[in-house]
Parts: sequence; C-alpha cells; structure tokens
Amino acid sequence: MTAVAETPQKAAPVPDGSTLITVKIARFNPEDGRGERWESFQVPVLPTDRFLNVLIYIKSYLDGTLTFRRSCAHGVCGSDAMRINGVNRLACKVLMKDLLPKSGKPLTMSVEPIRGLPVEKDLVVNMEPFFDAFRAVKPYLITSGNEPTRERIQSQADRHRFDDTTKCILCACCTTSCPVYWNDGSYFGPAAIVNAHRFIFDSRDEAAQERLDILNDVEGVWRCRTTFNCTDACPRGIQVTKAITEVKRALLFAR
Repeated sequence: MTAVAETPQKAAPVPDGSTLITVKIARFNPEDGRGERWESFQVPVLPTDRFLNVLIYIKSYLDGTLTFRRSCAHGVCGSDAMRINGVNRLACKVLMKDLLPKSGKPLTMSVEPIRGLPVEKDLVVNMEPFFDAFRAVKPYLITSGNEPTRERIQSQADRHRFDDTTKCILCACCTTSCPVYWNDGSYFGPAAIVNAHRFIFDSRDEAAQERLDILNDVEGVWRCRTTFNCTDACPRGIQVTKAITEVKRALLFAR
C-alpha cells in the first residue's frame, strides 16, 4: 500500500472492564479521490471479543462508511478473510484474548485487504479472479453412464484419501498469502489446486486425468515454490502444501 499520512485517531467511550486498543485500517474508496490511506480508531474491547466484533463496533459507532464482508461469523462461510497484523486470517476466528498484552501495554493492530486481488472498497476485494481459477479445475463430481439408483458407495479408506481437502471454505486466505499469486495473478493458486485434489483422488470420479492436464499448465501446479504460506494461513487447518505436492506427484506418475 502506498505510504500516506494517517488521519487522526477517533476516540470511543470505554465501558467498564474493557481495554482500549488502536486499530489501523487500510481505507480506499474509489469514489472520493483520496486514494489508499491508513485511518486509526480507538476501540474498547473485552478478551472474549472476536476481531470481527471490533470492526462491527467501528462501523456501528465510529464510521458507518467502513466496508468489509462478513456473514456467518463462525468460521464457516469464509467471507471475512483479511490481513490482520500482516497475516491472512478470518476476522471471526481471531480472539482478542490471544492478542491483548499480559502486561497491559497499549495494543495497536493493523488490518488491510487480502493481497493479489483488486480492492473494491476498504477491506473488500473483487473475488472473481479467485473464483475463475476455482471453476477452471472443474470442482465437481464427473462420472459417466446412467445415474445410480442409490448413493455411490465409498469405503472409509477411499474417503480418507481426500478428506482433508473437503474442508475448504473458499475464503482465499491460502491463495492470497502466496507470493507467486501476488506477482502473477494468472497462477491457479493453492485453493484451486486444493479443490482439484479433492476430486482427483475421489474414487467415484472419472475425470482425474482431465484435471491433472489442466494443472499441468505453465500457470498450474508447478508454479508452487513450497513456501508453506498457504498452509500457515488456512483457517481450517488444511495441509495445503501437502495437497499440492500430492497433485505434483500424481502428474509425474501419470506421464
């Protein structure tokens, strides 16, 4: 983000039992002509608060123009992904008790939009390039013949083979933590590869080779540099780097 002067902090009342923290937020409104800037707010928090509560407080009481995405607030929808203190996280899963200094010293936090995607306003990015890559790997079951008269049976061992990658909630935390994706938006990115993995190794699916061919592209799986940023960023604990390595291995054995 371009370095610009910060606006003055805006004070907030401090309820009993709360701690006052400073939150620096990356602001951008394409309609006001002010460009990118940092804006600071003082917010009272309790240890039991989530960072999402902090943003809601700012929007409700200090600045109604603050724009961010959120929905379920339970770490399932993945809509509130953002960079908190320089790390991709879901705002609803960050607990203030894990951040407040035990010494009682003042706490300053920074929040900005996830990288590698166009910023539309404040913390909201355009997710279409991310979903384009997701759709390109055909993330759905592909089979031939007539539909079965009952469910497609699968053993526990076969299910276990891809169980980890079924946890993806498409929050984009992994993809937008990838240095390759920051510098080359045409790279499929970790999330697309994770969702391809989920079907490549599904014993009921018949299009594994088709997906492998898609990922064997110049912007495909070989662009991964194994930095583990994606694994560290995943709020669902998916072993993203491991999944990417397994797809690479499947490609090598498929030759």
